[in-house]
Amino acid sequence: MLMHQDDEETPLLQRPEQRMTRISPLPWSQFWIILFLQFSDSLVFQTLAPFTPQLIRDIGVTNGDESQVGHYVGILQSSYYTAQALTILLWSQLSDHIGRKSVILTALFAISISMFSFGLSKTFVGLVTSRALCGAFNGSNGVIKSMVMDITDATNLPKAYGYMPLPWMLGTLVGPLVGGSLSRPVDRFPEIFGRSKLLKIYPYLLPCAVPAIFALVAWLVTYCRFKESVPMRAPLWGLIKGRLLRHSHAKPLPPSRNALAISEVANPEEVPPKPLPLCALLTSKVLTVTASYVTMALFYMAFSSVLPVFYSTPIELGGLSLDPPHIGAILAVSGVAHGVFQLLFYARLHDRFGARAIHIAGVVSGIPIIILFPVINALARVHGLGLAVWLSVGVQHSLVTSLVMCYPCLALFIRAAAPNRASLGATNGIVQLVVAGARIVGPASAASVFSYSIQEGHDVWSVYYYLMIIAFLAVGTSLLLPRDPSVWADYQ
Repeated sequence: MLMHQDDEETPLLQRPEQRMTRISPLPWSQFWIILFLQFSDSLVFQTLAPFTPQLIRDIGVTNGDESQVGHYVGILQSSYYTAQALTILLWSQLSDHIGRKSVILTALFAISISMFSFGLSKTFVGLVTSRALCGAFNGSNGVIKSMVMDITDATNLPKAYGYMPLPWMLGTLVGPLVGGSLSRPVDRFPEIFGRSKLLKIYPYLLPCAVPAIFALVAWLVTYCRFKESVPMRAPLWGLIKGRLLRHSHAKPLPPSRNALAISEVANPEEVPPKPLPLCALLTSKVLTVTASYVTMALFYMAFSSVLPVFYSTPIELGGLSLDPPHIGAILAVSGVAHGVFQLLFYARLHDRFGARAIHIAGVVSGIPIIILFPVINALARVHGLGLAVWLSVGVQHSLVTSLVMCYPCLALFIRAAAPNRASLGATNGIVQLVVAGARIVGPASAASVFSYSIQEGHDVWSVYYYLMIIAFLAVGTSLLLPRDPSVWADYQ
């Protein structure tokens, strides 16, 4: 796909009066690879969710105290996001200089190693180390978002984000099923794996090996098929030498044969824009979208952390007493429903209501989502796991569909807030850095508050009060966004 180059005065989104122009077709020759990478990332994340609570019990770190399971699950998740927060801005800035492809290839290889390591770990320290390694290199996840913005323009970006939930839907479908069905395979499938000494010693290696091997496949696909989307790149050694000498000796390389043909539509005499320094990116627009993104992500991650723990906790302690296969099945069906809805309706809803309205509706839906937690448990106490409970679970996951549509809306605002296209990766990195901080706090704090609330003598509603506060913060920051991303672009 041909793309134009922007300088600091060129808007990254079209003005309202320009929206009647022809919509650019999606560059499928490259876009399908990005979707493939998203599926790999989703598979890595979703595979662990169903069996992590049981894994914590099996390694004995809780000493049989059921109320501490959520606490340790939260620590494990936060180790991933802590490492991600420390590296995400580095990867994003680096990708603006040396290209997206090199960063992605490095990350995929390291993620594969970390997943094998997780499956072979027998101690809590080993689990934390493996997840931290995965998080450190998955800081490049923000680079994938920049890749989408690289190969699209303002006319087809909403359509592209309509497809983005497709790999997450597949990952959410396949991942929980892999994690829930293949954990402890010797016990579940003795006729197939009963003679495997390796799987008896490491009962969670098999589900971890599936996303690890898939990450290696993604590495091969990216290496062979992906065309670099950053046309002007500097050598890594030149960047390092320039930092050491306080000035850069690295000269931009001409576009490689694999680069997208951006320069074909650019003014031959125009100097390509360069990535801006970090301080120049901290504009009011960037800070506003960051505030909205971080509060929404904080709520979503806190909710996602509590959900599987809530399902696995005994009914008498405030949960639903579900085992990993049932948890995996629920999460899989939910992921499919979210993905199908966004794939079919997001672009239409965006054209009808706009990004701001969809985002506000999404964060407002967090309030009834929270209220349904104690309702579901109360129904389970009275009626058991009957029709009323499953209907309530279905309603809760239906509301989550609105919440997940906040992500493509905020991507449009990030694109509009970037000072120029050459700084798009770094701008996205700044937002993702702060969001990674929320991902650290969200899972650990929510899971710990949940564990606290189910202990004898404590208020069982404590975790729901906590989640409600976060939901109202997300609603408040969403009101700071302009009515449309193009409003920001008009004043670039």
